[in-house]
Amino acid sequence: MKQLLTVSLRQQAIFIPASSTTAATHTLTPTTSLLVANMAKLGFGATEPLLHALNHTTPAFQLNILEQLREVMGVSKNWTPLVKNWSIPTNESITDHIITFFVNTFKGKGTSLPCGHIIPADTFPLERYNGCPFCGTPFQAGELENFGQGSKIKMLQLWHMSDAEQYFRDLLTSKTALDASQADSLKILLVALPLPQVTIGMKETLMLVVDTLMAADRAQDAQHLFTTPTDILRYLWYKHTGFLQLLAPKTIIQRTTRNQQGIYGKPAAARLKAIADLKLKYNRKTGIIVATWLNNLPMDVSKMCETMHPKRNMWVRFIRALRLAEFSKRAGFEQLRTLMDTFYREDYEVWQGRVEHYRLRYDADQTLALLQQRPGLFARSLFANMLWFGEAPVTAAFEKIADKIPARLLLTIQMYAAYYFDHQATRAVKPLGGVNKTIPANRLLQLYDEKQLQEMQQAVANLCLANIKQRFARVTTTATSIYIDPALYKIPMAIGDRSEQIQDLPAALMGTRFPVEGDKVRLFMQWGKGLPAQHLDMDLSCRIAYDHTVDFCSYSRLSPTGCQHSGDIRSIPNKIGTAEYIDIDIPALAKAGARYVAFTCNAFINGAITPNLVVGWMSSAHRMTISEKTGVAYDPSCVQHQVRITAGLAKGLVFGILDVAAREIIWLEMAFDGQVVQQLDIRNVSSLLKKLDEKITIGQLLAAKAEAQQLQLLDHTGADEVYTMEWALNTAAVTQLLID
Repeated sequence: MKQLLTVSLRQQAIFIPASSTTAATHTLTPTTSLLVANMAKLGFGATEPLLHALNHTTPAFQLNILEQLREVMGVSKNWTPLVKNWSIPTNESITDHIITFFVNTFKGKGTSLPCGHIIPADTFPLERYNGCPFCGTPFQAGELENFGQGSKIKMLQLWHMSDAEQYFRDLLTSKTALDASQADSLKILLVALPLPQVTIGMKETLMLVVDTLMAADRAQDAQHLFTTPTDILRYLWYKHTGFLQLLAPKTIIQRTTRNQQGIYGKPAAARLKAIADLKLKYNRKTGIIVATWLNNLPMDVSKMCETMHPKRNMWVRFIRALRLAEFSKRAGFEQLRTLMDTFYREDYEVWQGRVEHYRLRYDADQTLALLQQRPGLFARSLFANMLWFGEAPVTAAFEKIADKIPARLLLTIQMYAAYYFDHQATRAVKPLGGVNKTIPANRLLQLYDEKQLQEMQQAVANLCLANIKQRFARVTTTATSIYIDPALYKIPMAIGDRSEQIQDLPAALMGTRFPVEGDKVRLFMQWGKGLPAQHLDMDLSCRIAYDHTVDFCSYSRLSPTGCQHSGDIRSIPNKIGTAEYIDIDIPALAKAGARYVAFTCNAFINGAITPNLVVGWMSSAHRMTISEKTGVAYDPSCVQHQVRITAGLAKGLVFGILDVAAREIIWLEMAFDGQVVQQLDIRNVSSLLKKLDEKITIGQLLAAKAEAQQLQLLDHTGADEVYTMEWALNTAAVTQLLID
């Protein structure tokens, strides 16, 4: 039950199974009243159907709900910062650190602290600190003192078993890759519920299903889920590394090594460890399972070899580790034997090689004819081919196969056409397994004038949008009217940029804008819960962009204009974790001329950001107080959004952008290489924001559907088809608008 409750909370609901209900009662029970009051202190409310359902549940079940809400909101964690009442600066300086360094080096006089450091007189005001101001080791832990200061209540809906089963089907059939929160929810549902008979929408989703079957020792049932050797390779790599995408080994090694290149880093040792961790070793049972999968694939051997060719180096290593050559000699493995022989002799033709052969010879007819054989690859190379061969022949060839292209790919092309065909713009890209980067515009754009580029952009946009409308028009419907919530026009479609971190609160799509009601935003970061006391230095920072300059707030600059940091903690206490905060004063920043504030967290210590670190921000129209006794400034009811870091390769992460003038926070997730916030290139942030602005919103896609199906737009929920914010919370269900 707890697992399904976790999933339902991510959909802004509470799951109530039939087994937890008691006899009907028409009056509110004392335990239900207490539960609702405690939920309100955490910033949650219950809709009327949920309230009635809760009133019919047992006290034990209600206690489980409250414990789950408290766990998600981190009530039991230690939220004590380094400085007491840190809204008032301690005025510590670099001189204090230098003096303290020499006193400790030469064993001078001062106050001895439990960490072993000596703090000389007239340096740090020790009465203001919960720990050592010199090494950042906390000694005290305080309790949460403030609840219910939030001005917005998160209303929770009621979830029955039918809702959980429908969400399960939506995740399996999602037409876009699942983000980390959805993937985690799917793992839970695969264990908790029986697998429905549906067509799985994405290869990455398929891997999670296969993994569940393998855990149940049902390898033979997974056979029909594989259609190409790449599917098998993807699963093997996922089991070995935890990545659902086929990250190249060298990418993982490079990122792991780079994460150790800090002040105290040992990149050579990290590289050797990363190489050792990626070493493949399988038992004979696994080898025979994979050999059977490959032998039974319903695919021509030459096509299989061609599919394996792009990852040839990885395949050679897997073939050796799995002993596939040995198993291919057994009776009944004739296809595997032929596959091994053909693959090692390279007795096959690579389609991509033929495309490049004709392309480099400027043979448009042959190149486009080959690309039409593989519509998906044609779509991904459409812009480059238009610049290479010209707009007319390429769009004419593309139009003939546009119906065969997945809708998510068509919309991606339509969204980024203007972004790509701008010879003055820089583009934000994220290589597979890498960090966000900014690259210059394609050099071939210089061959065309502004009018020609606009024609290319318009041709692509018109072609894609017309095809999407044709798909909507072909769908039969009995509806005559439609309601589209105005808020949906501000939420981008879940295409392309996916979150790699888990959102335990209702999940938001990258590019979603959160309005700020009050004058302050409070960033928070908590890490180290459950870990033994150790040096584990994570930093909460922000970078402030002005018209002609940038500023920052971090451990080395605690009190810049409009920001106040709670102090740098570099070691965590035993098991309970620790926290840092930053208060952002919007009026002060606006007066100073600030435009944007980027919220970041970094791993100053060697390696990537520690797993299970929670980062987010609080906002409220009411004043958010800070404890004068301990400095604890966390109030779960004020939390507007938060994410939980999972195991990954990120050294630094941007988790939000405050638009000062608009008083809005844009949720985004941008990994960057950086031990400190100063290493964040603000141009990368600007490029990513521009890219997100180009994305089509859910409201715009629904408007296209209404036009294609000749539905009347109504401004109330009495329409035949109703699309609200509650409907859009299930982003997997939203992808069903992408008609293939």
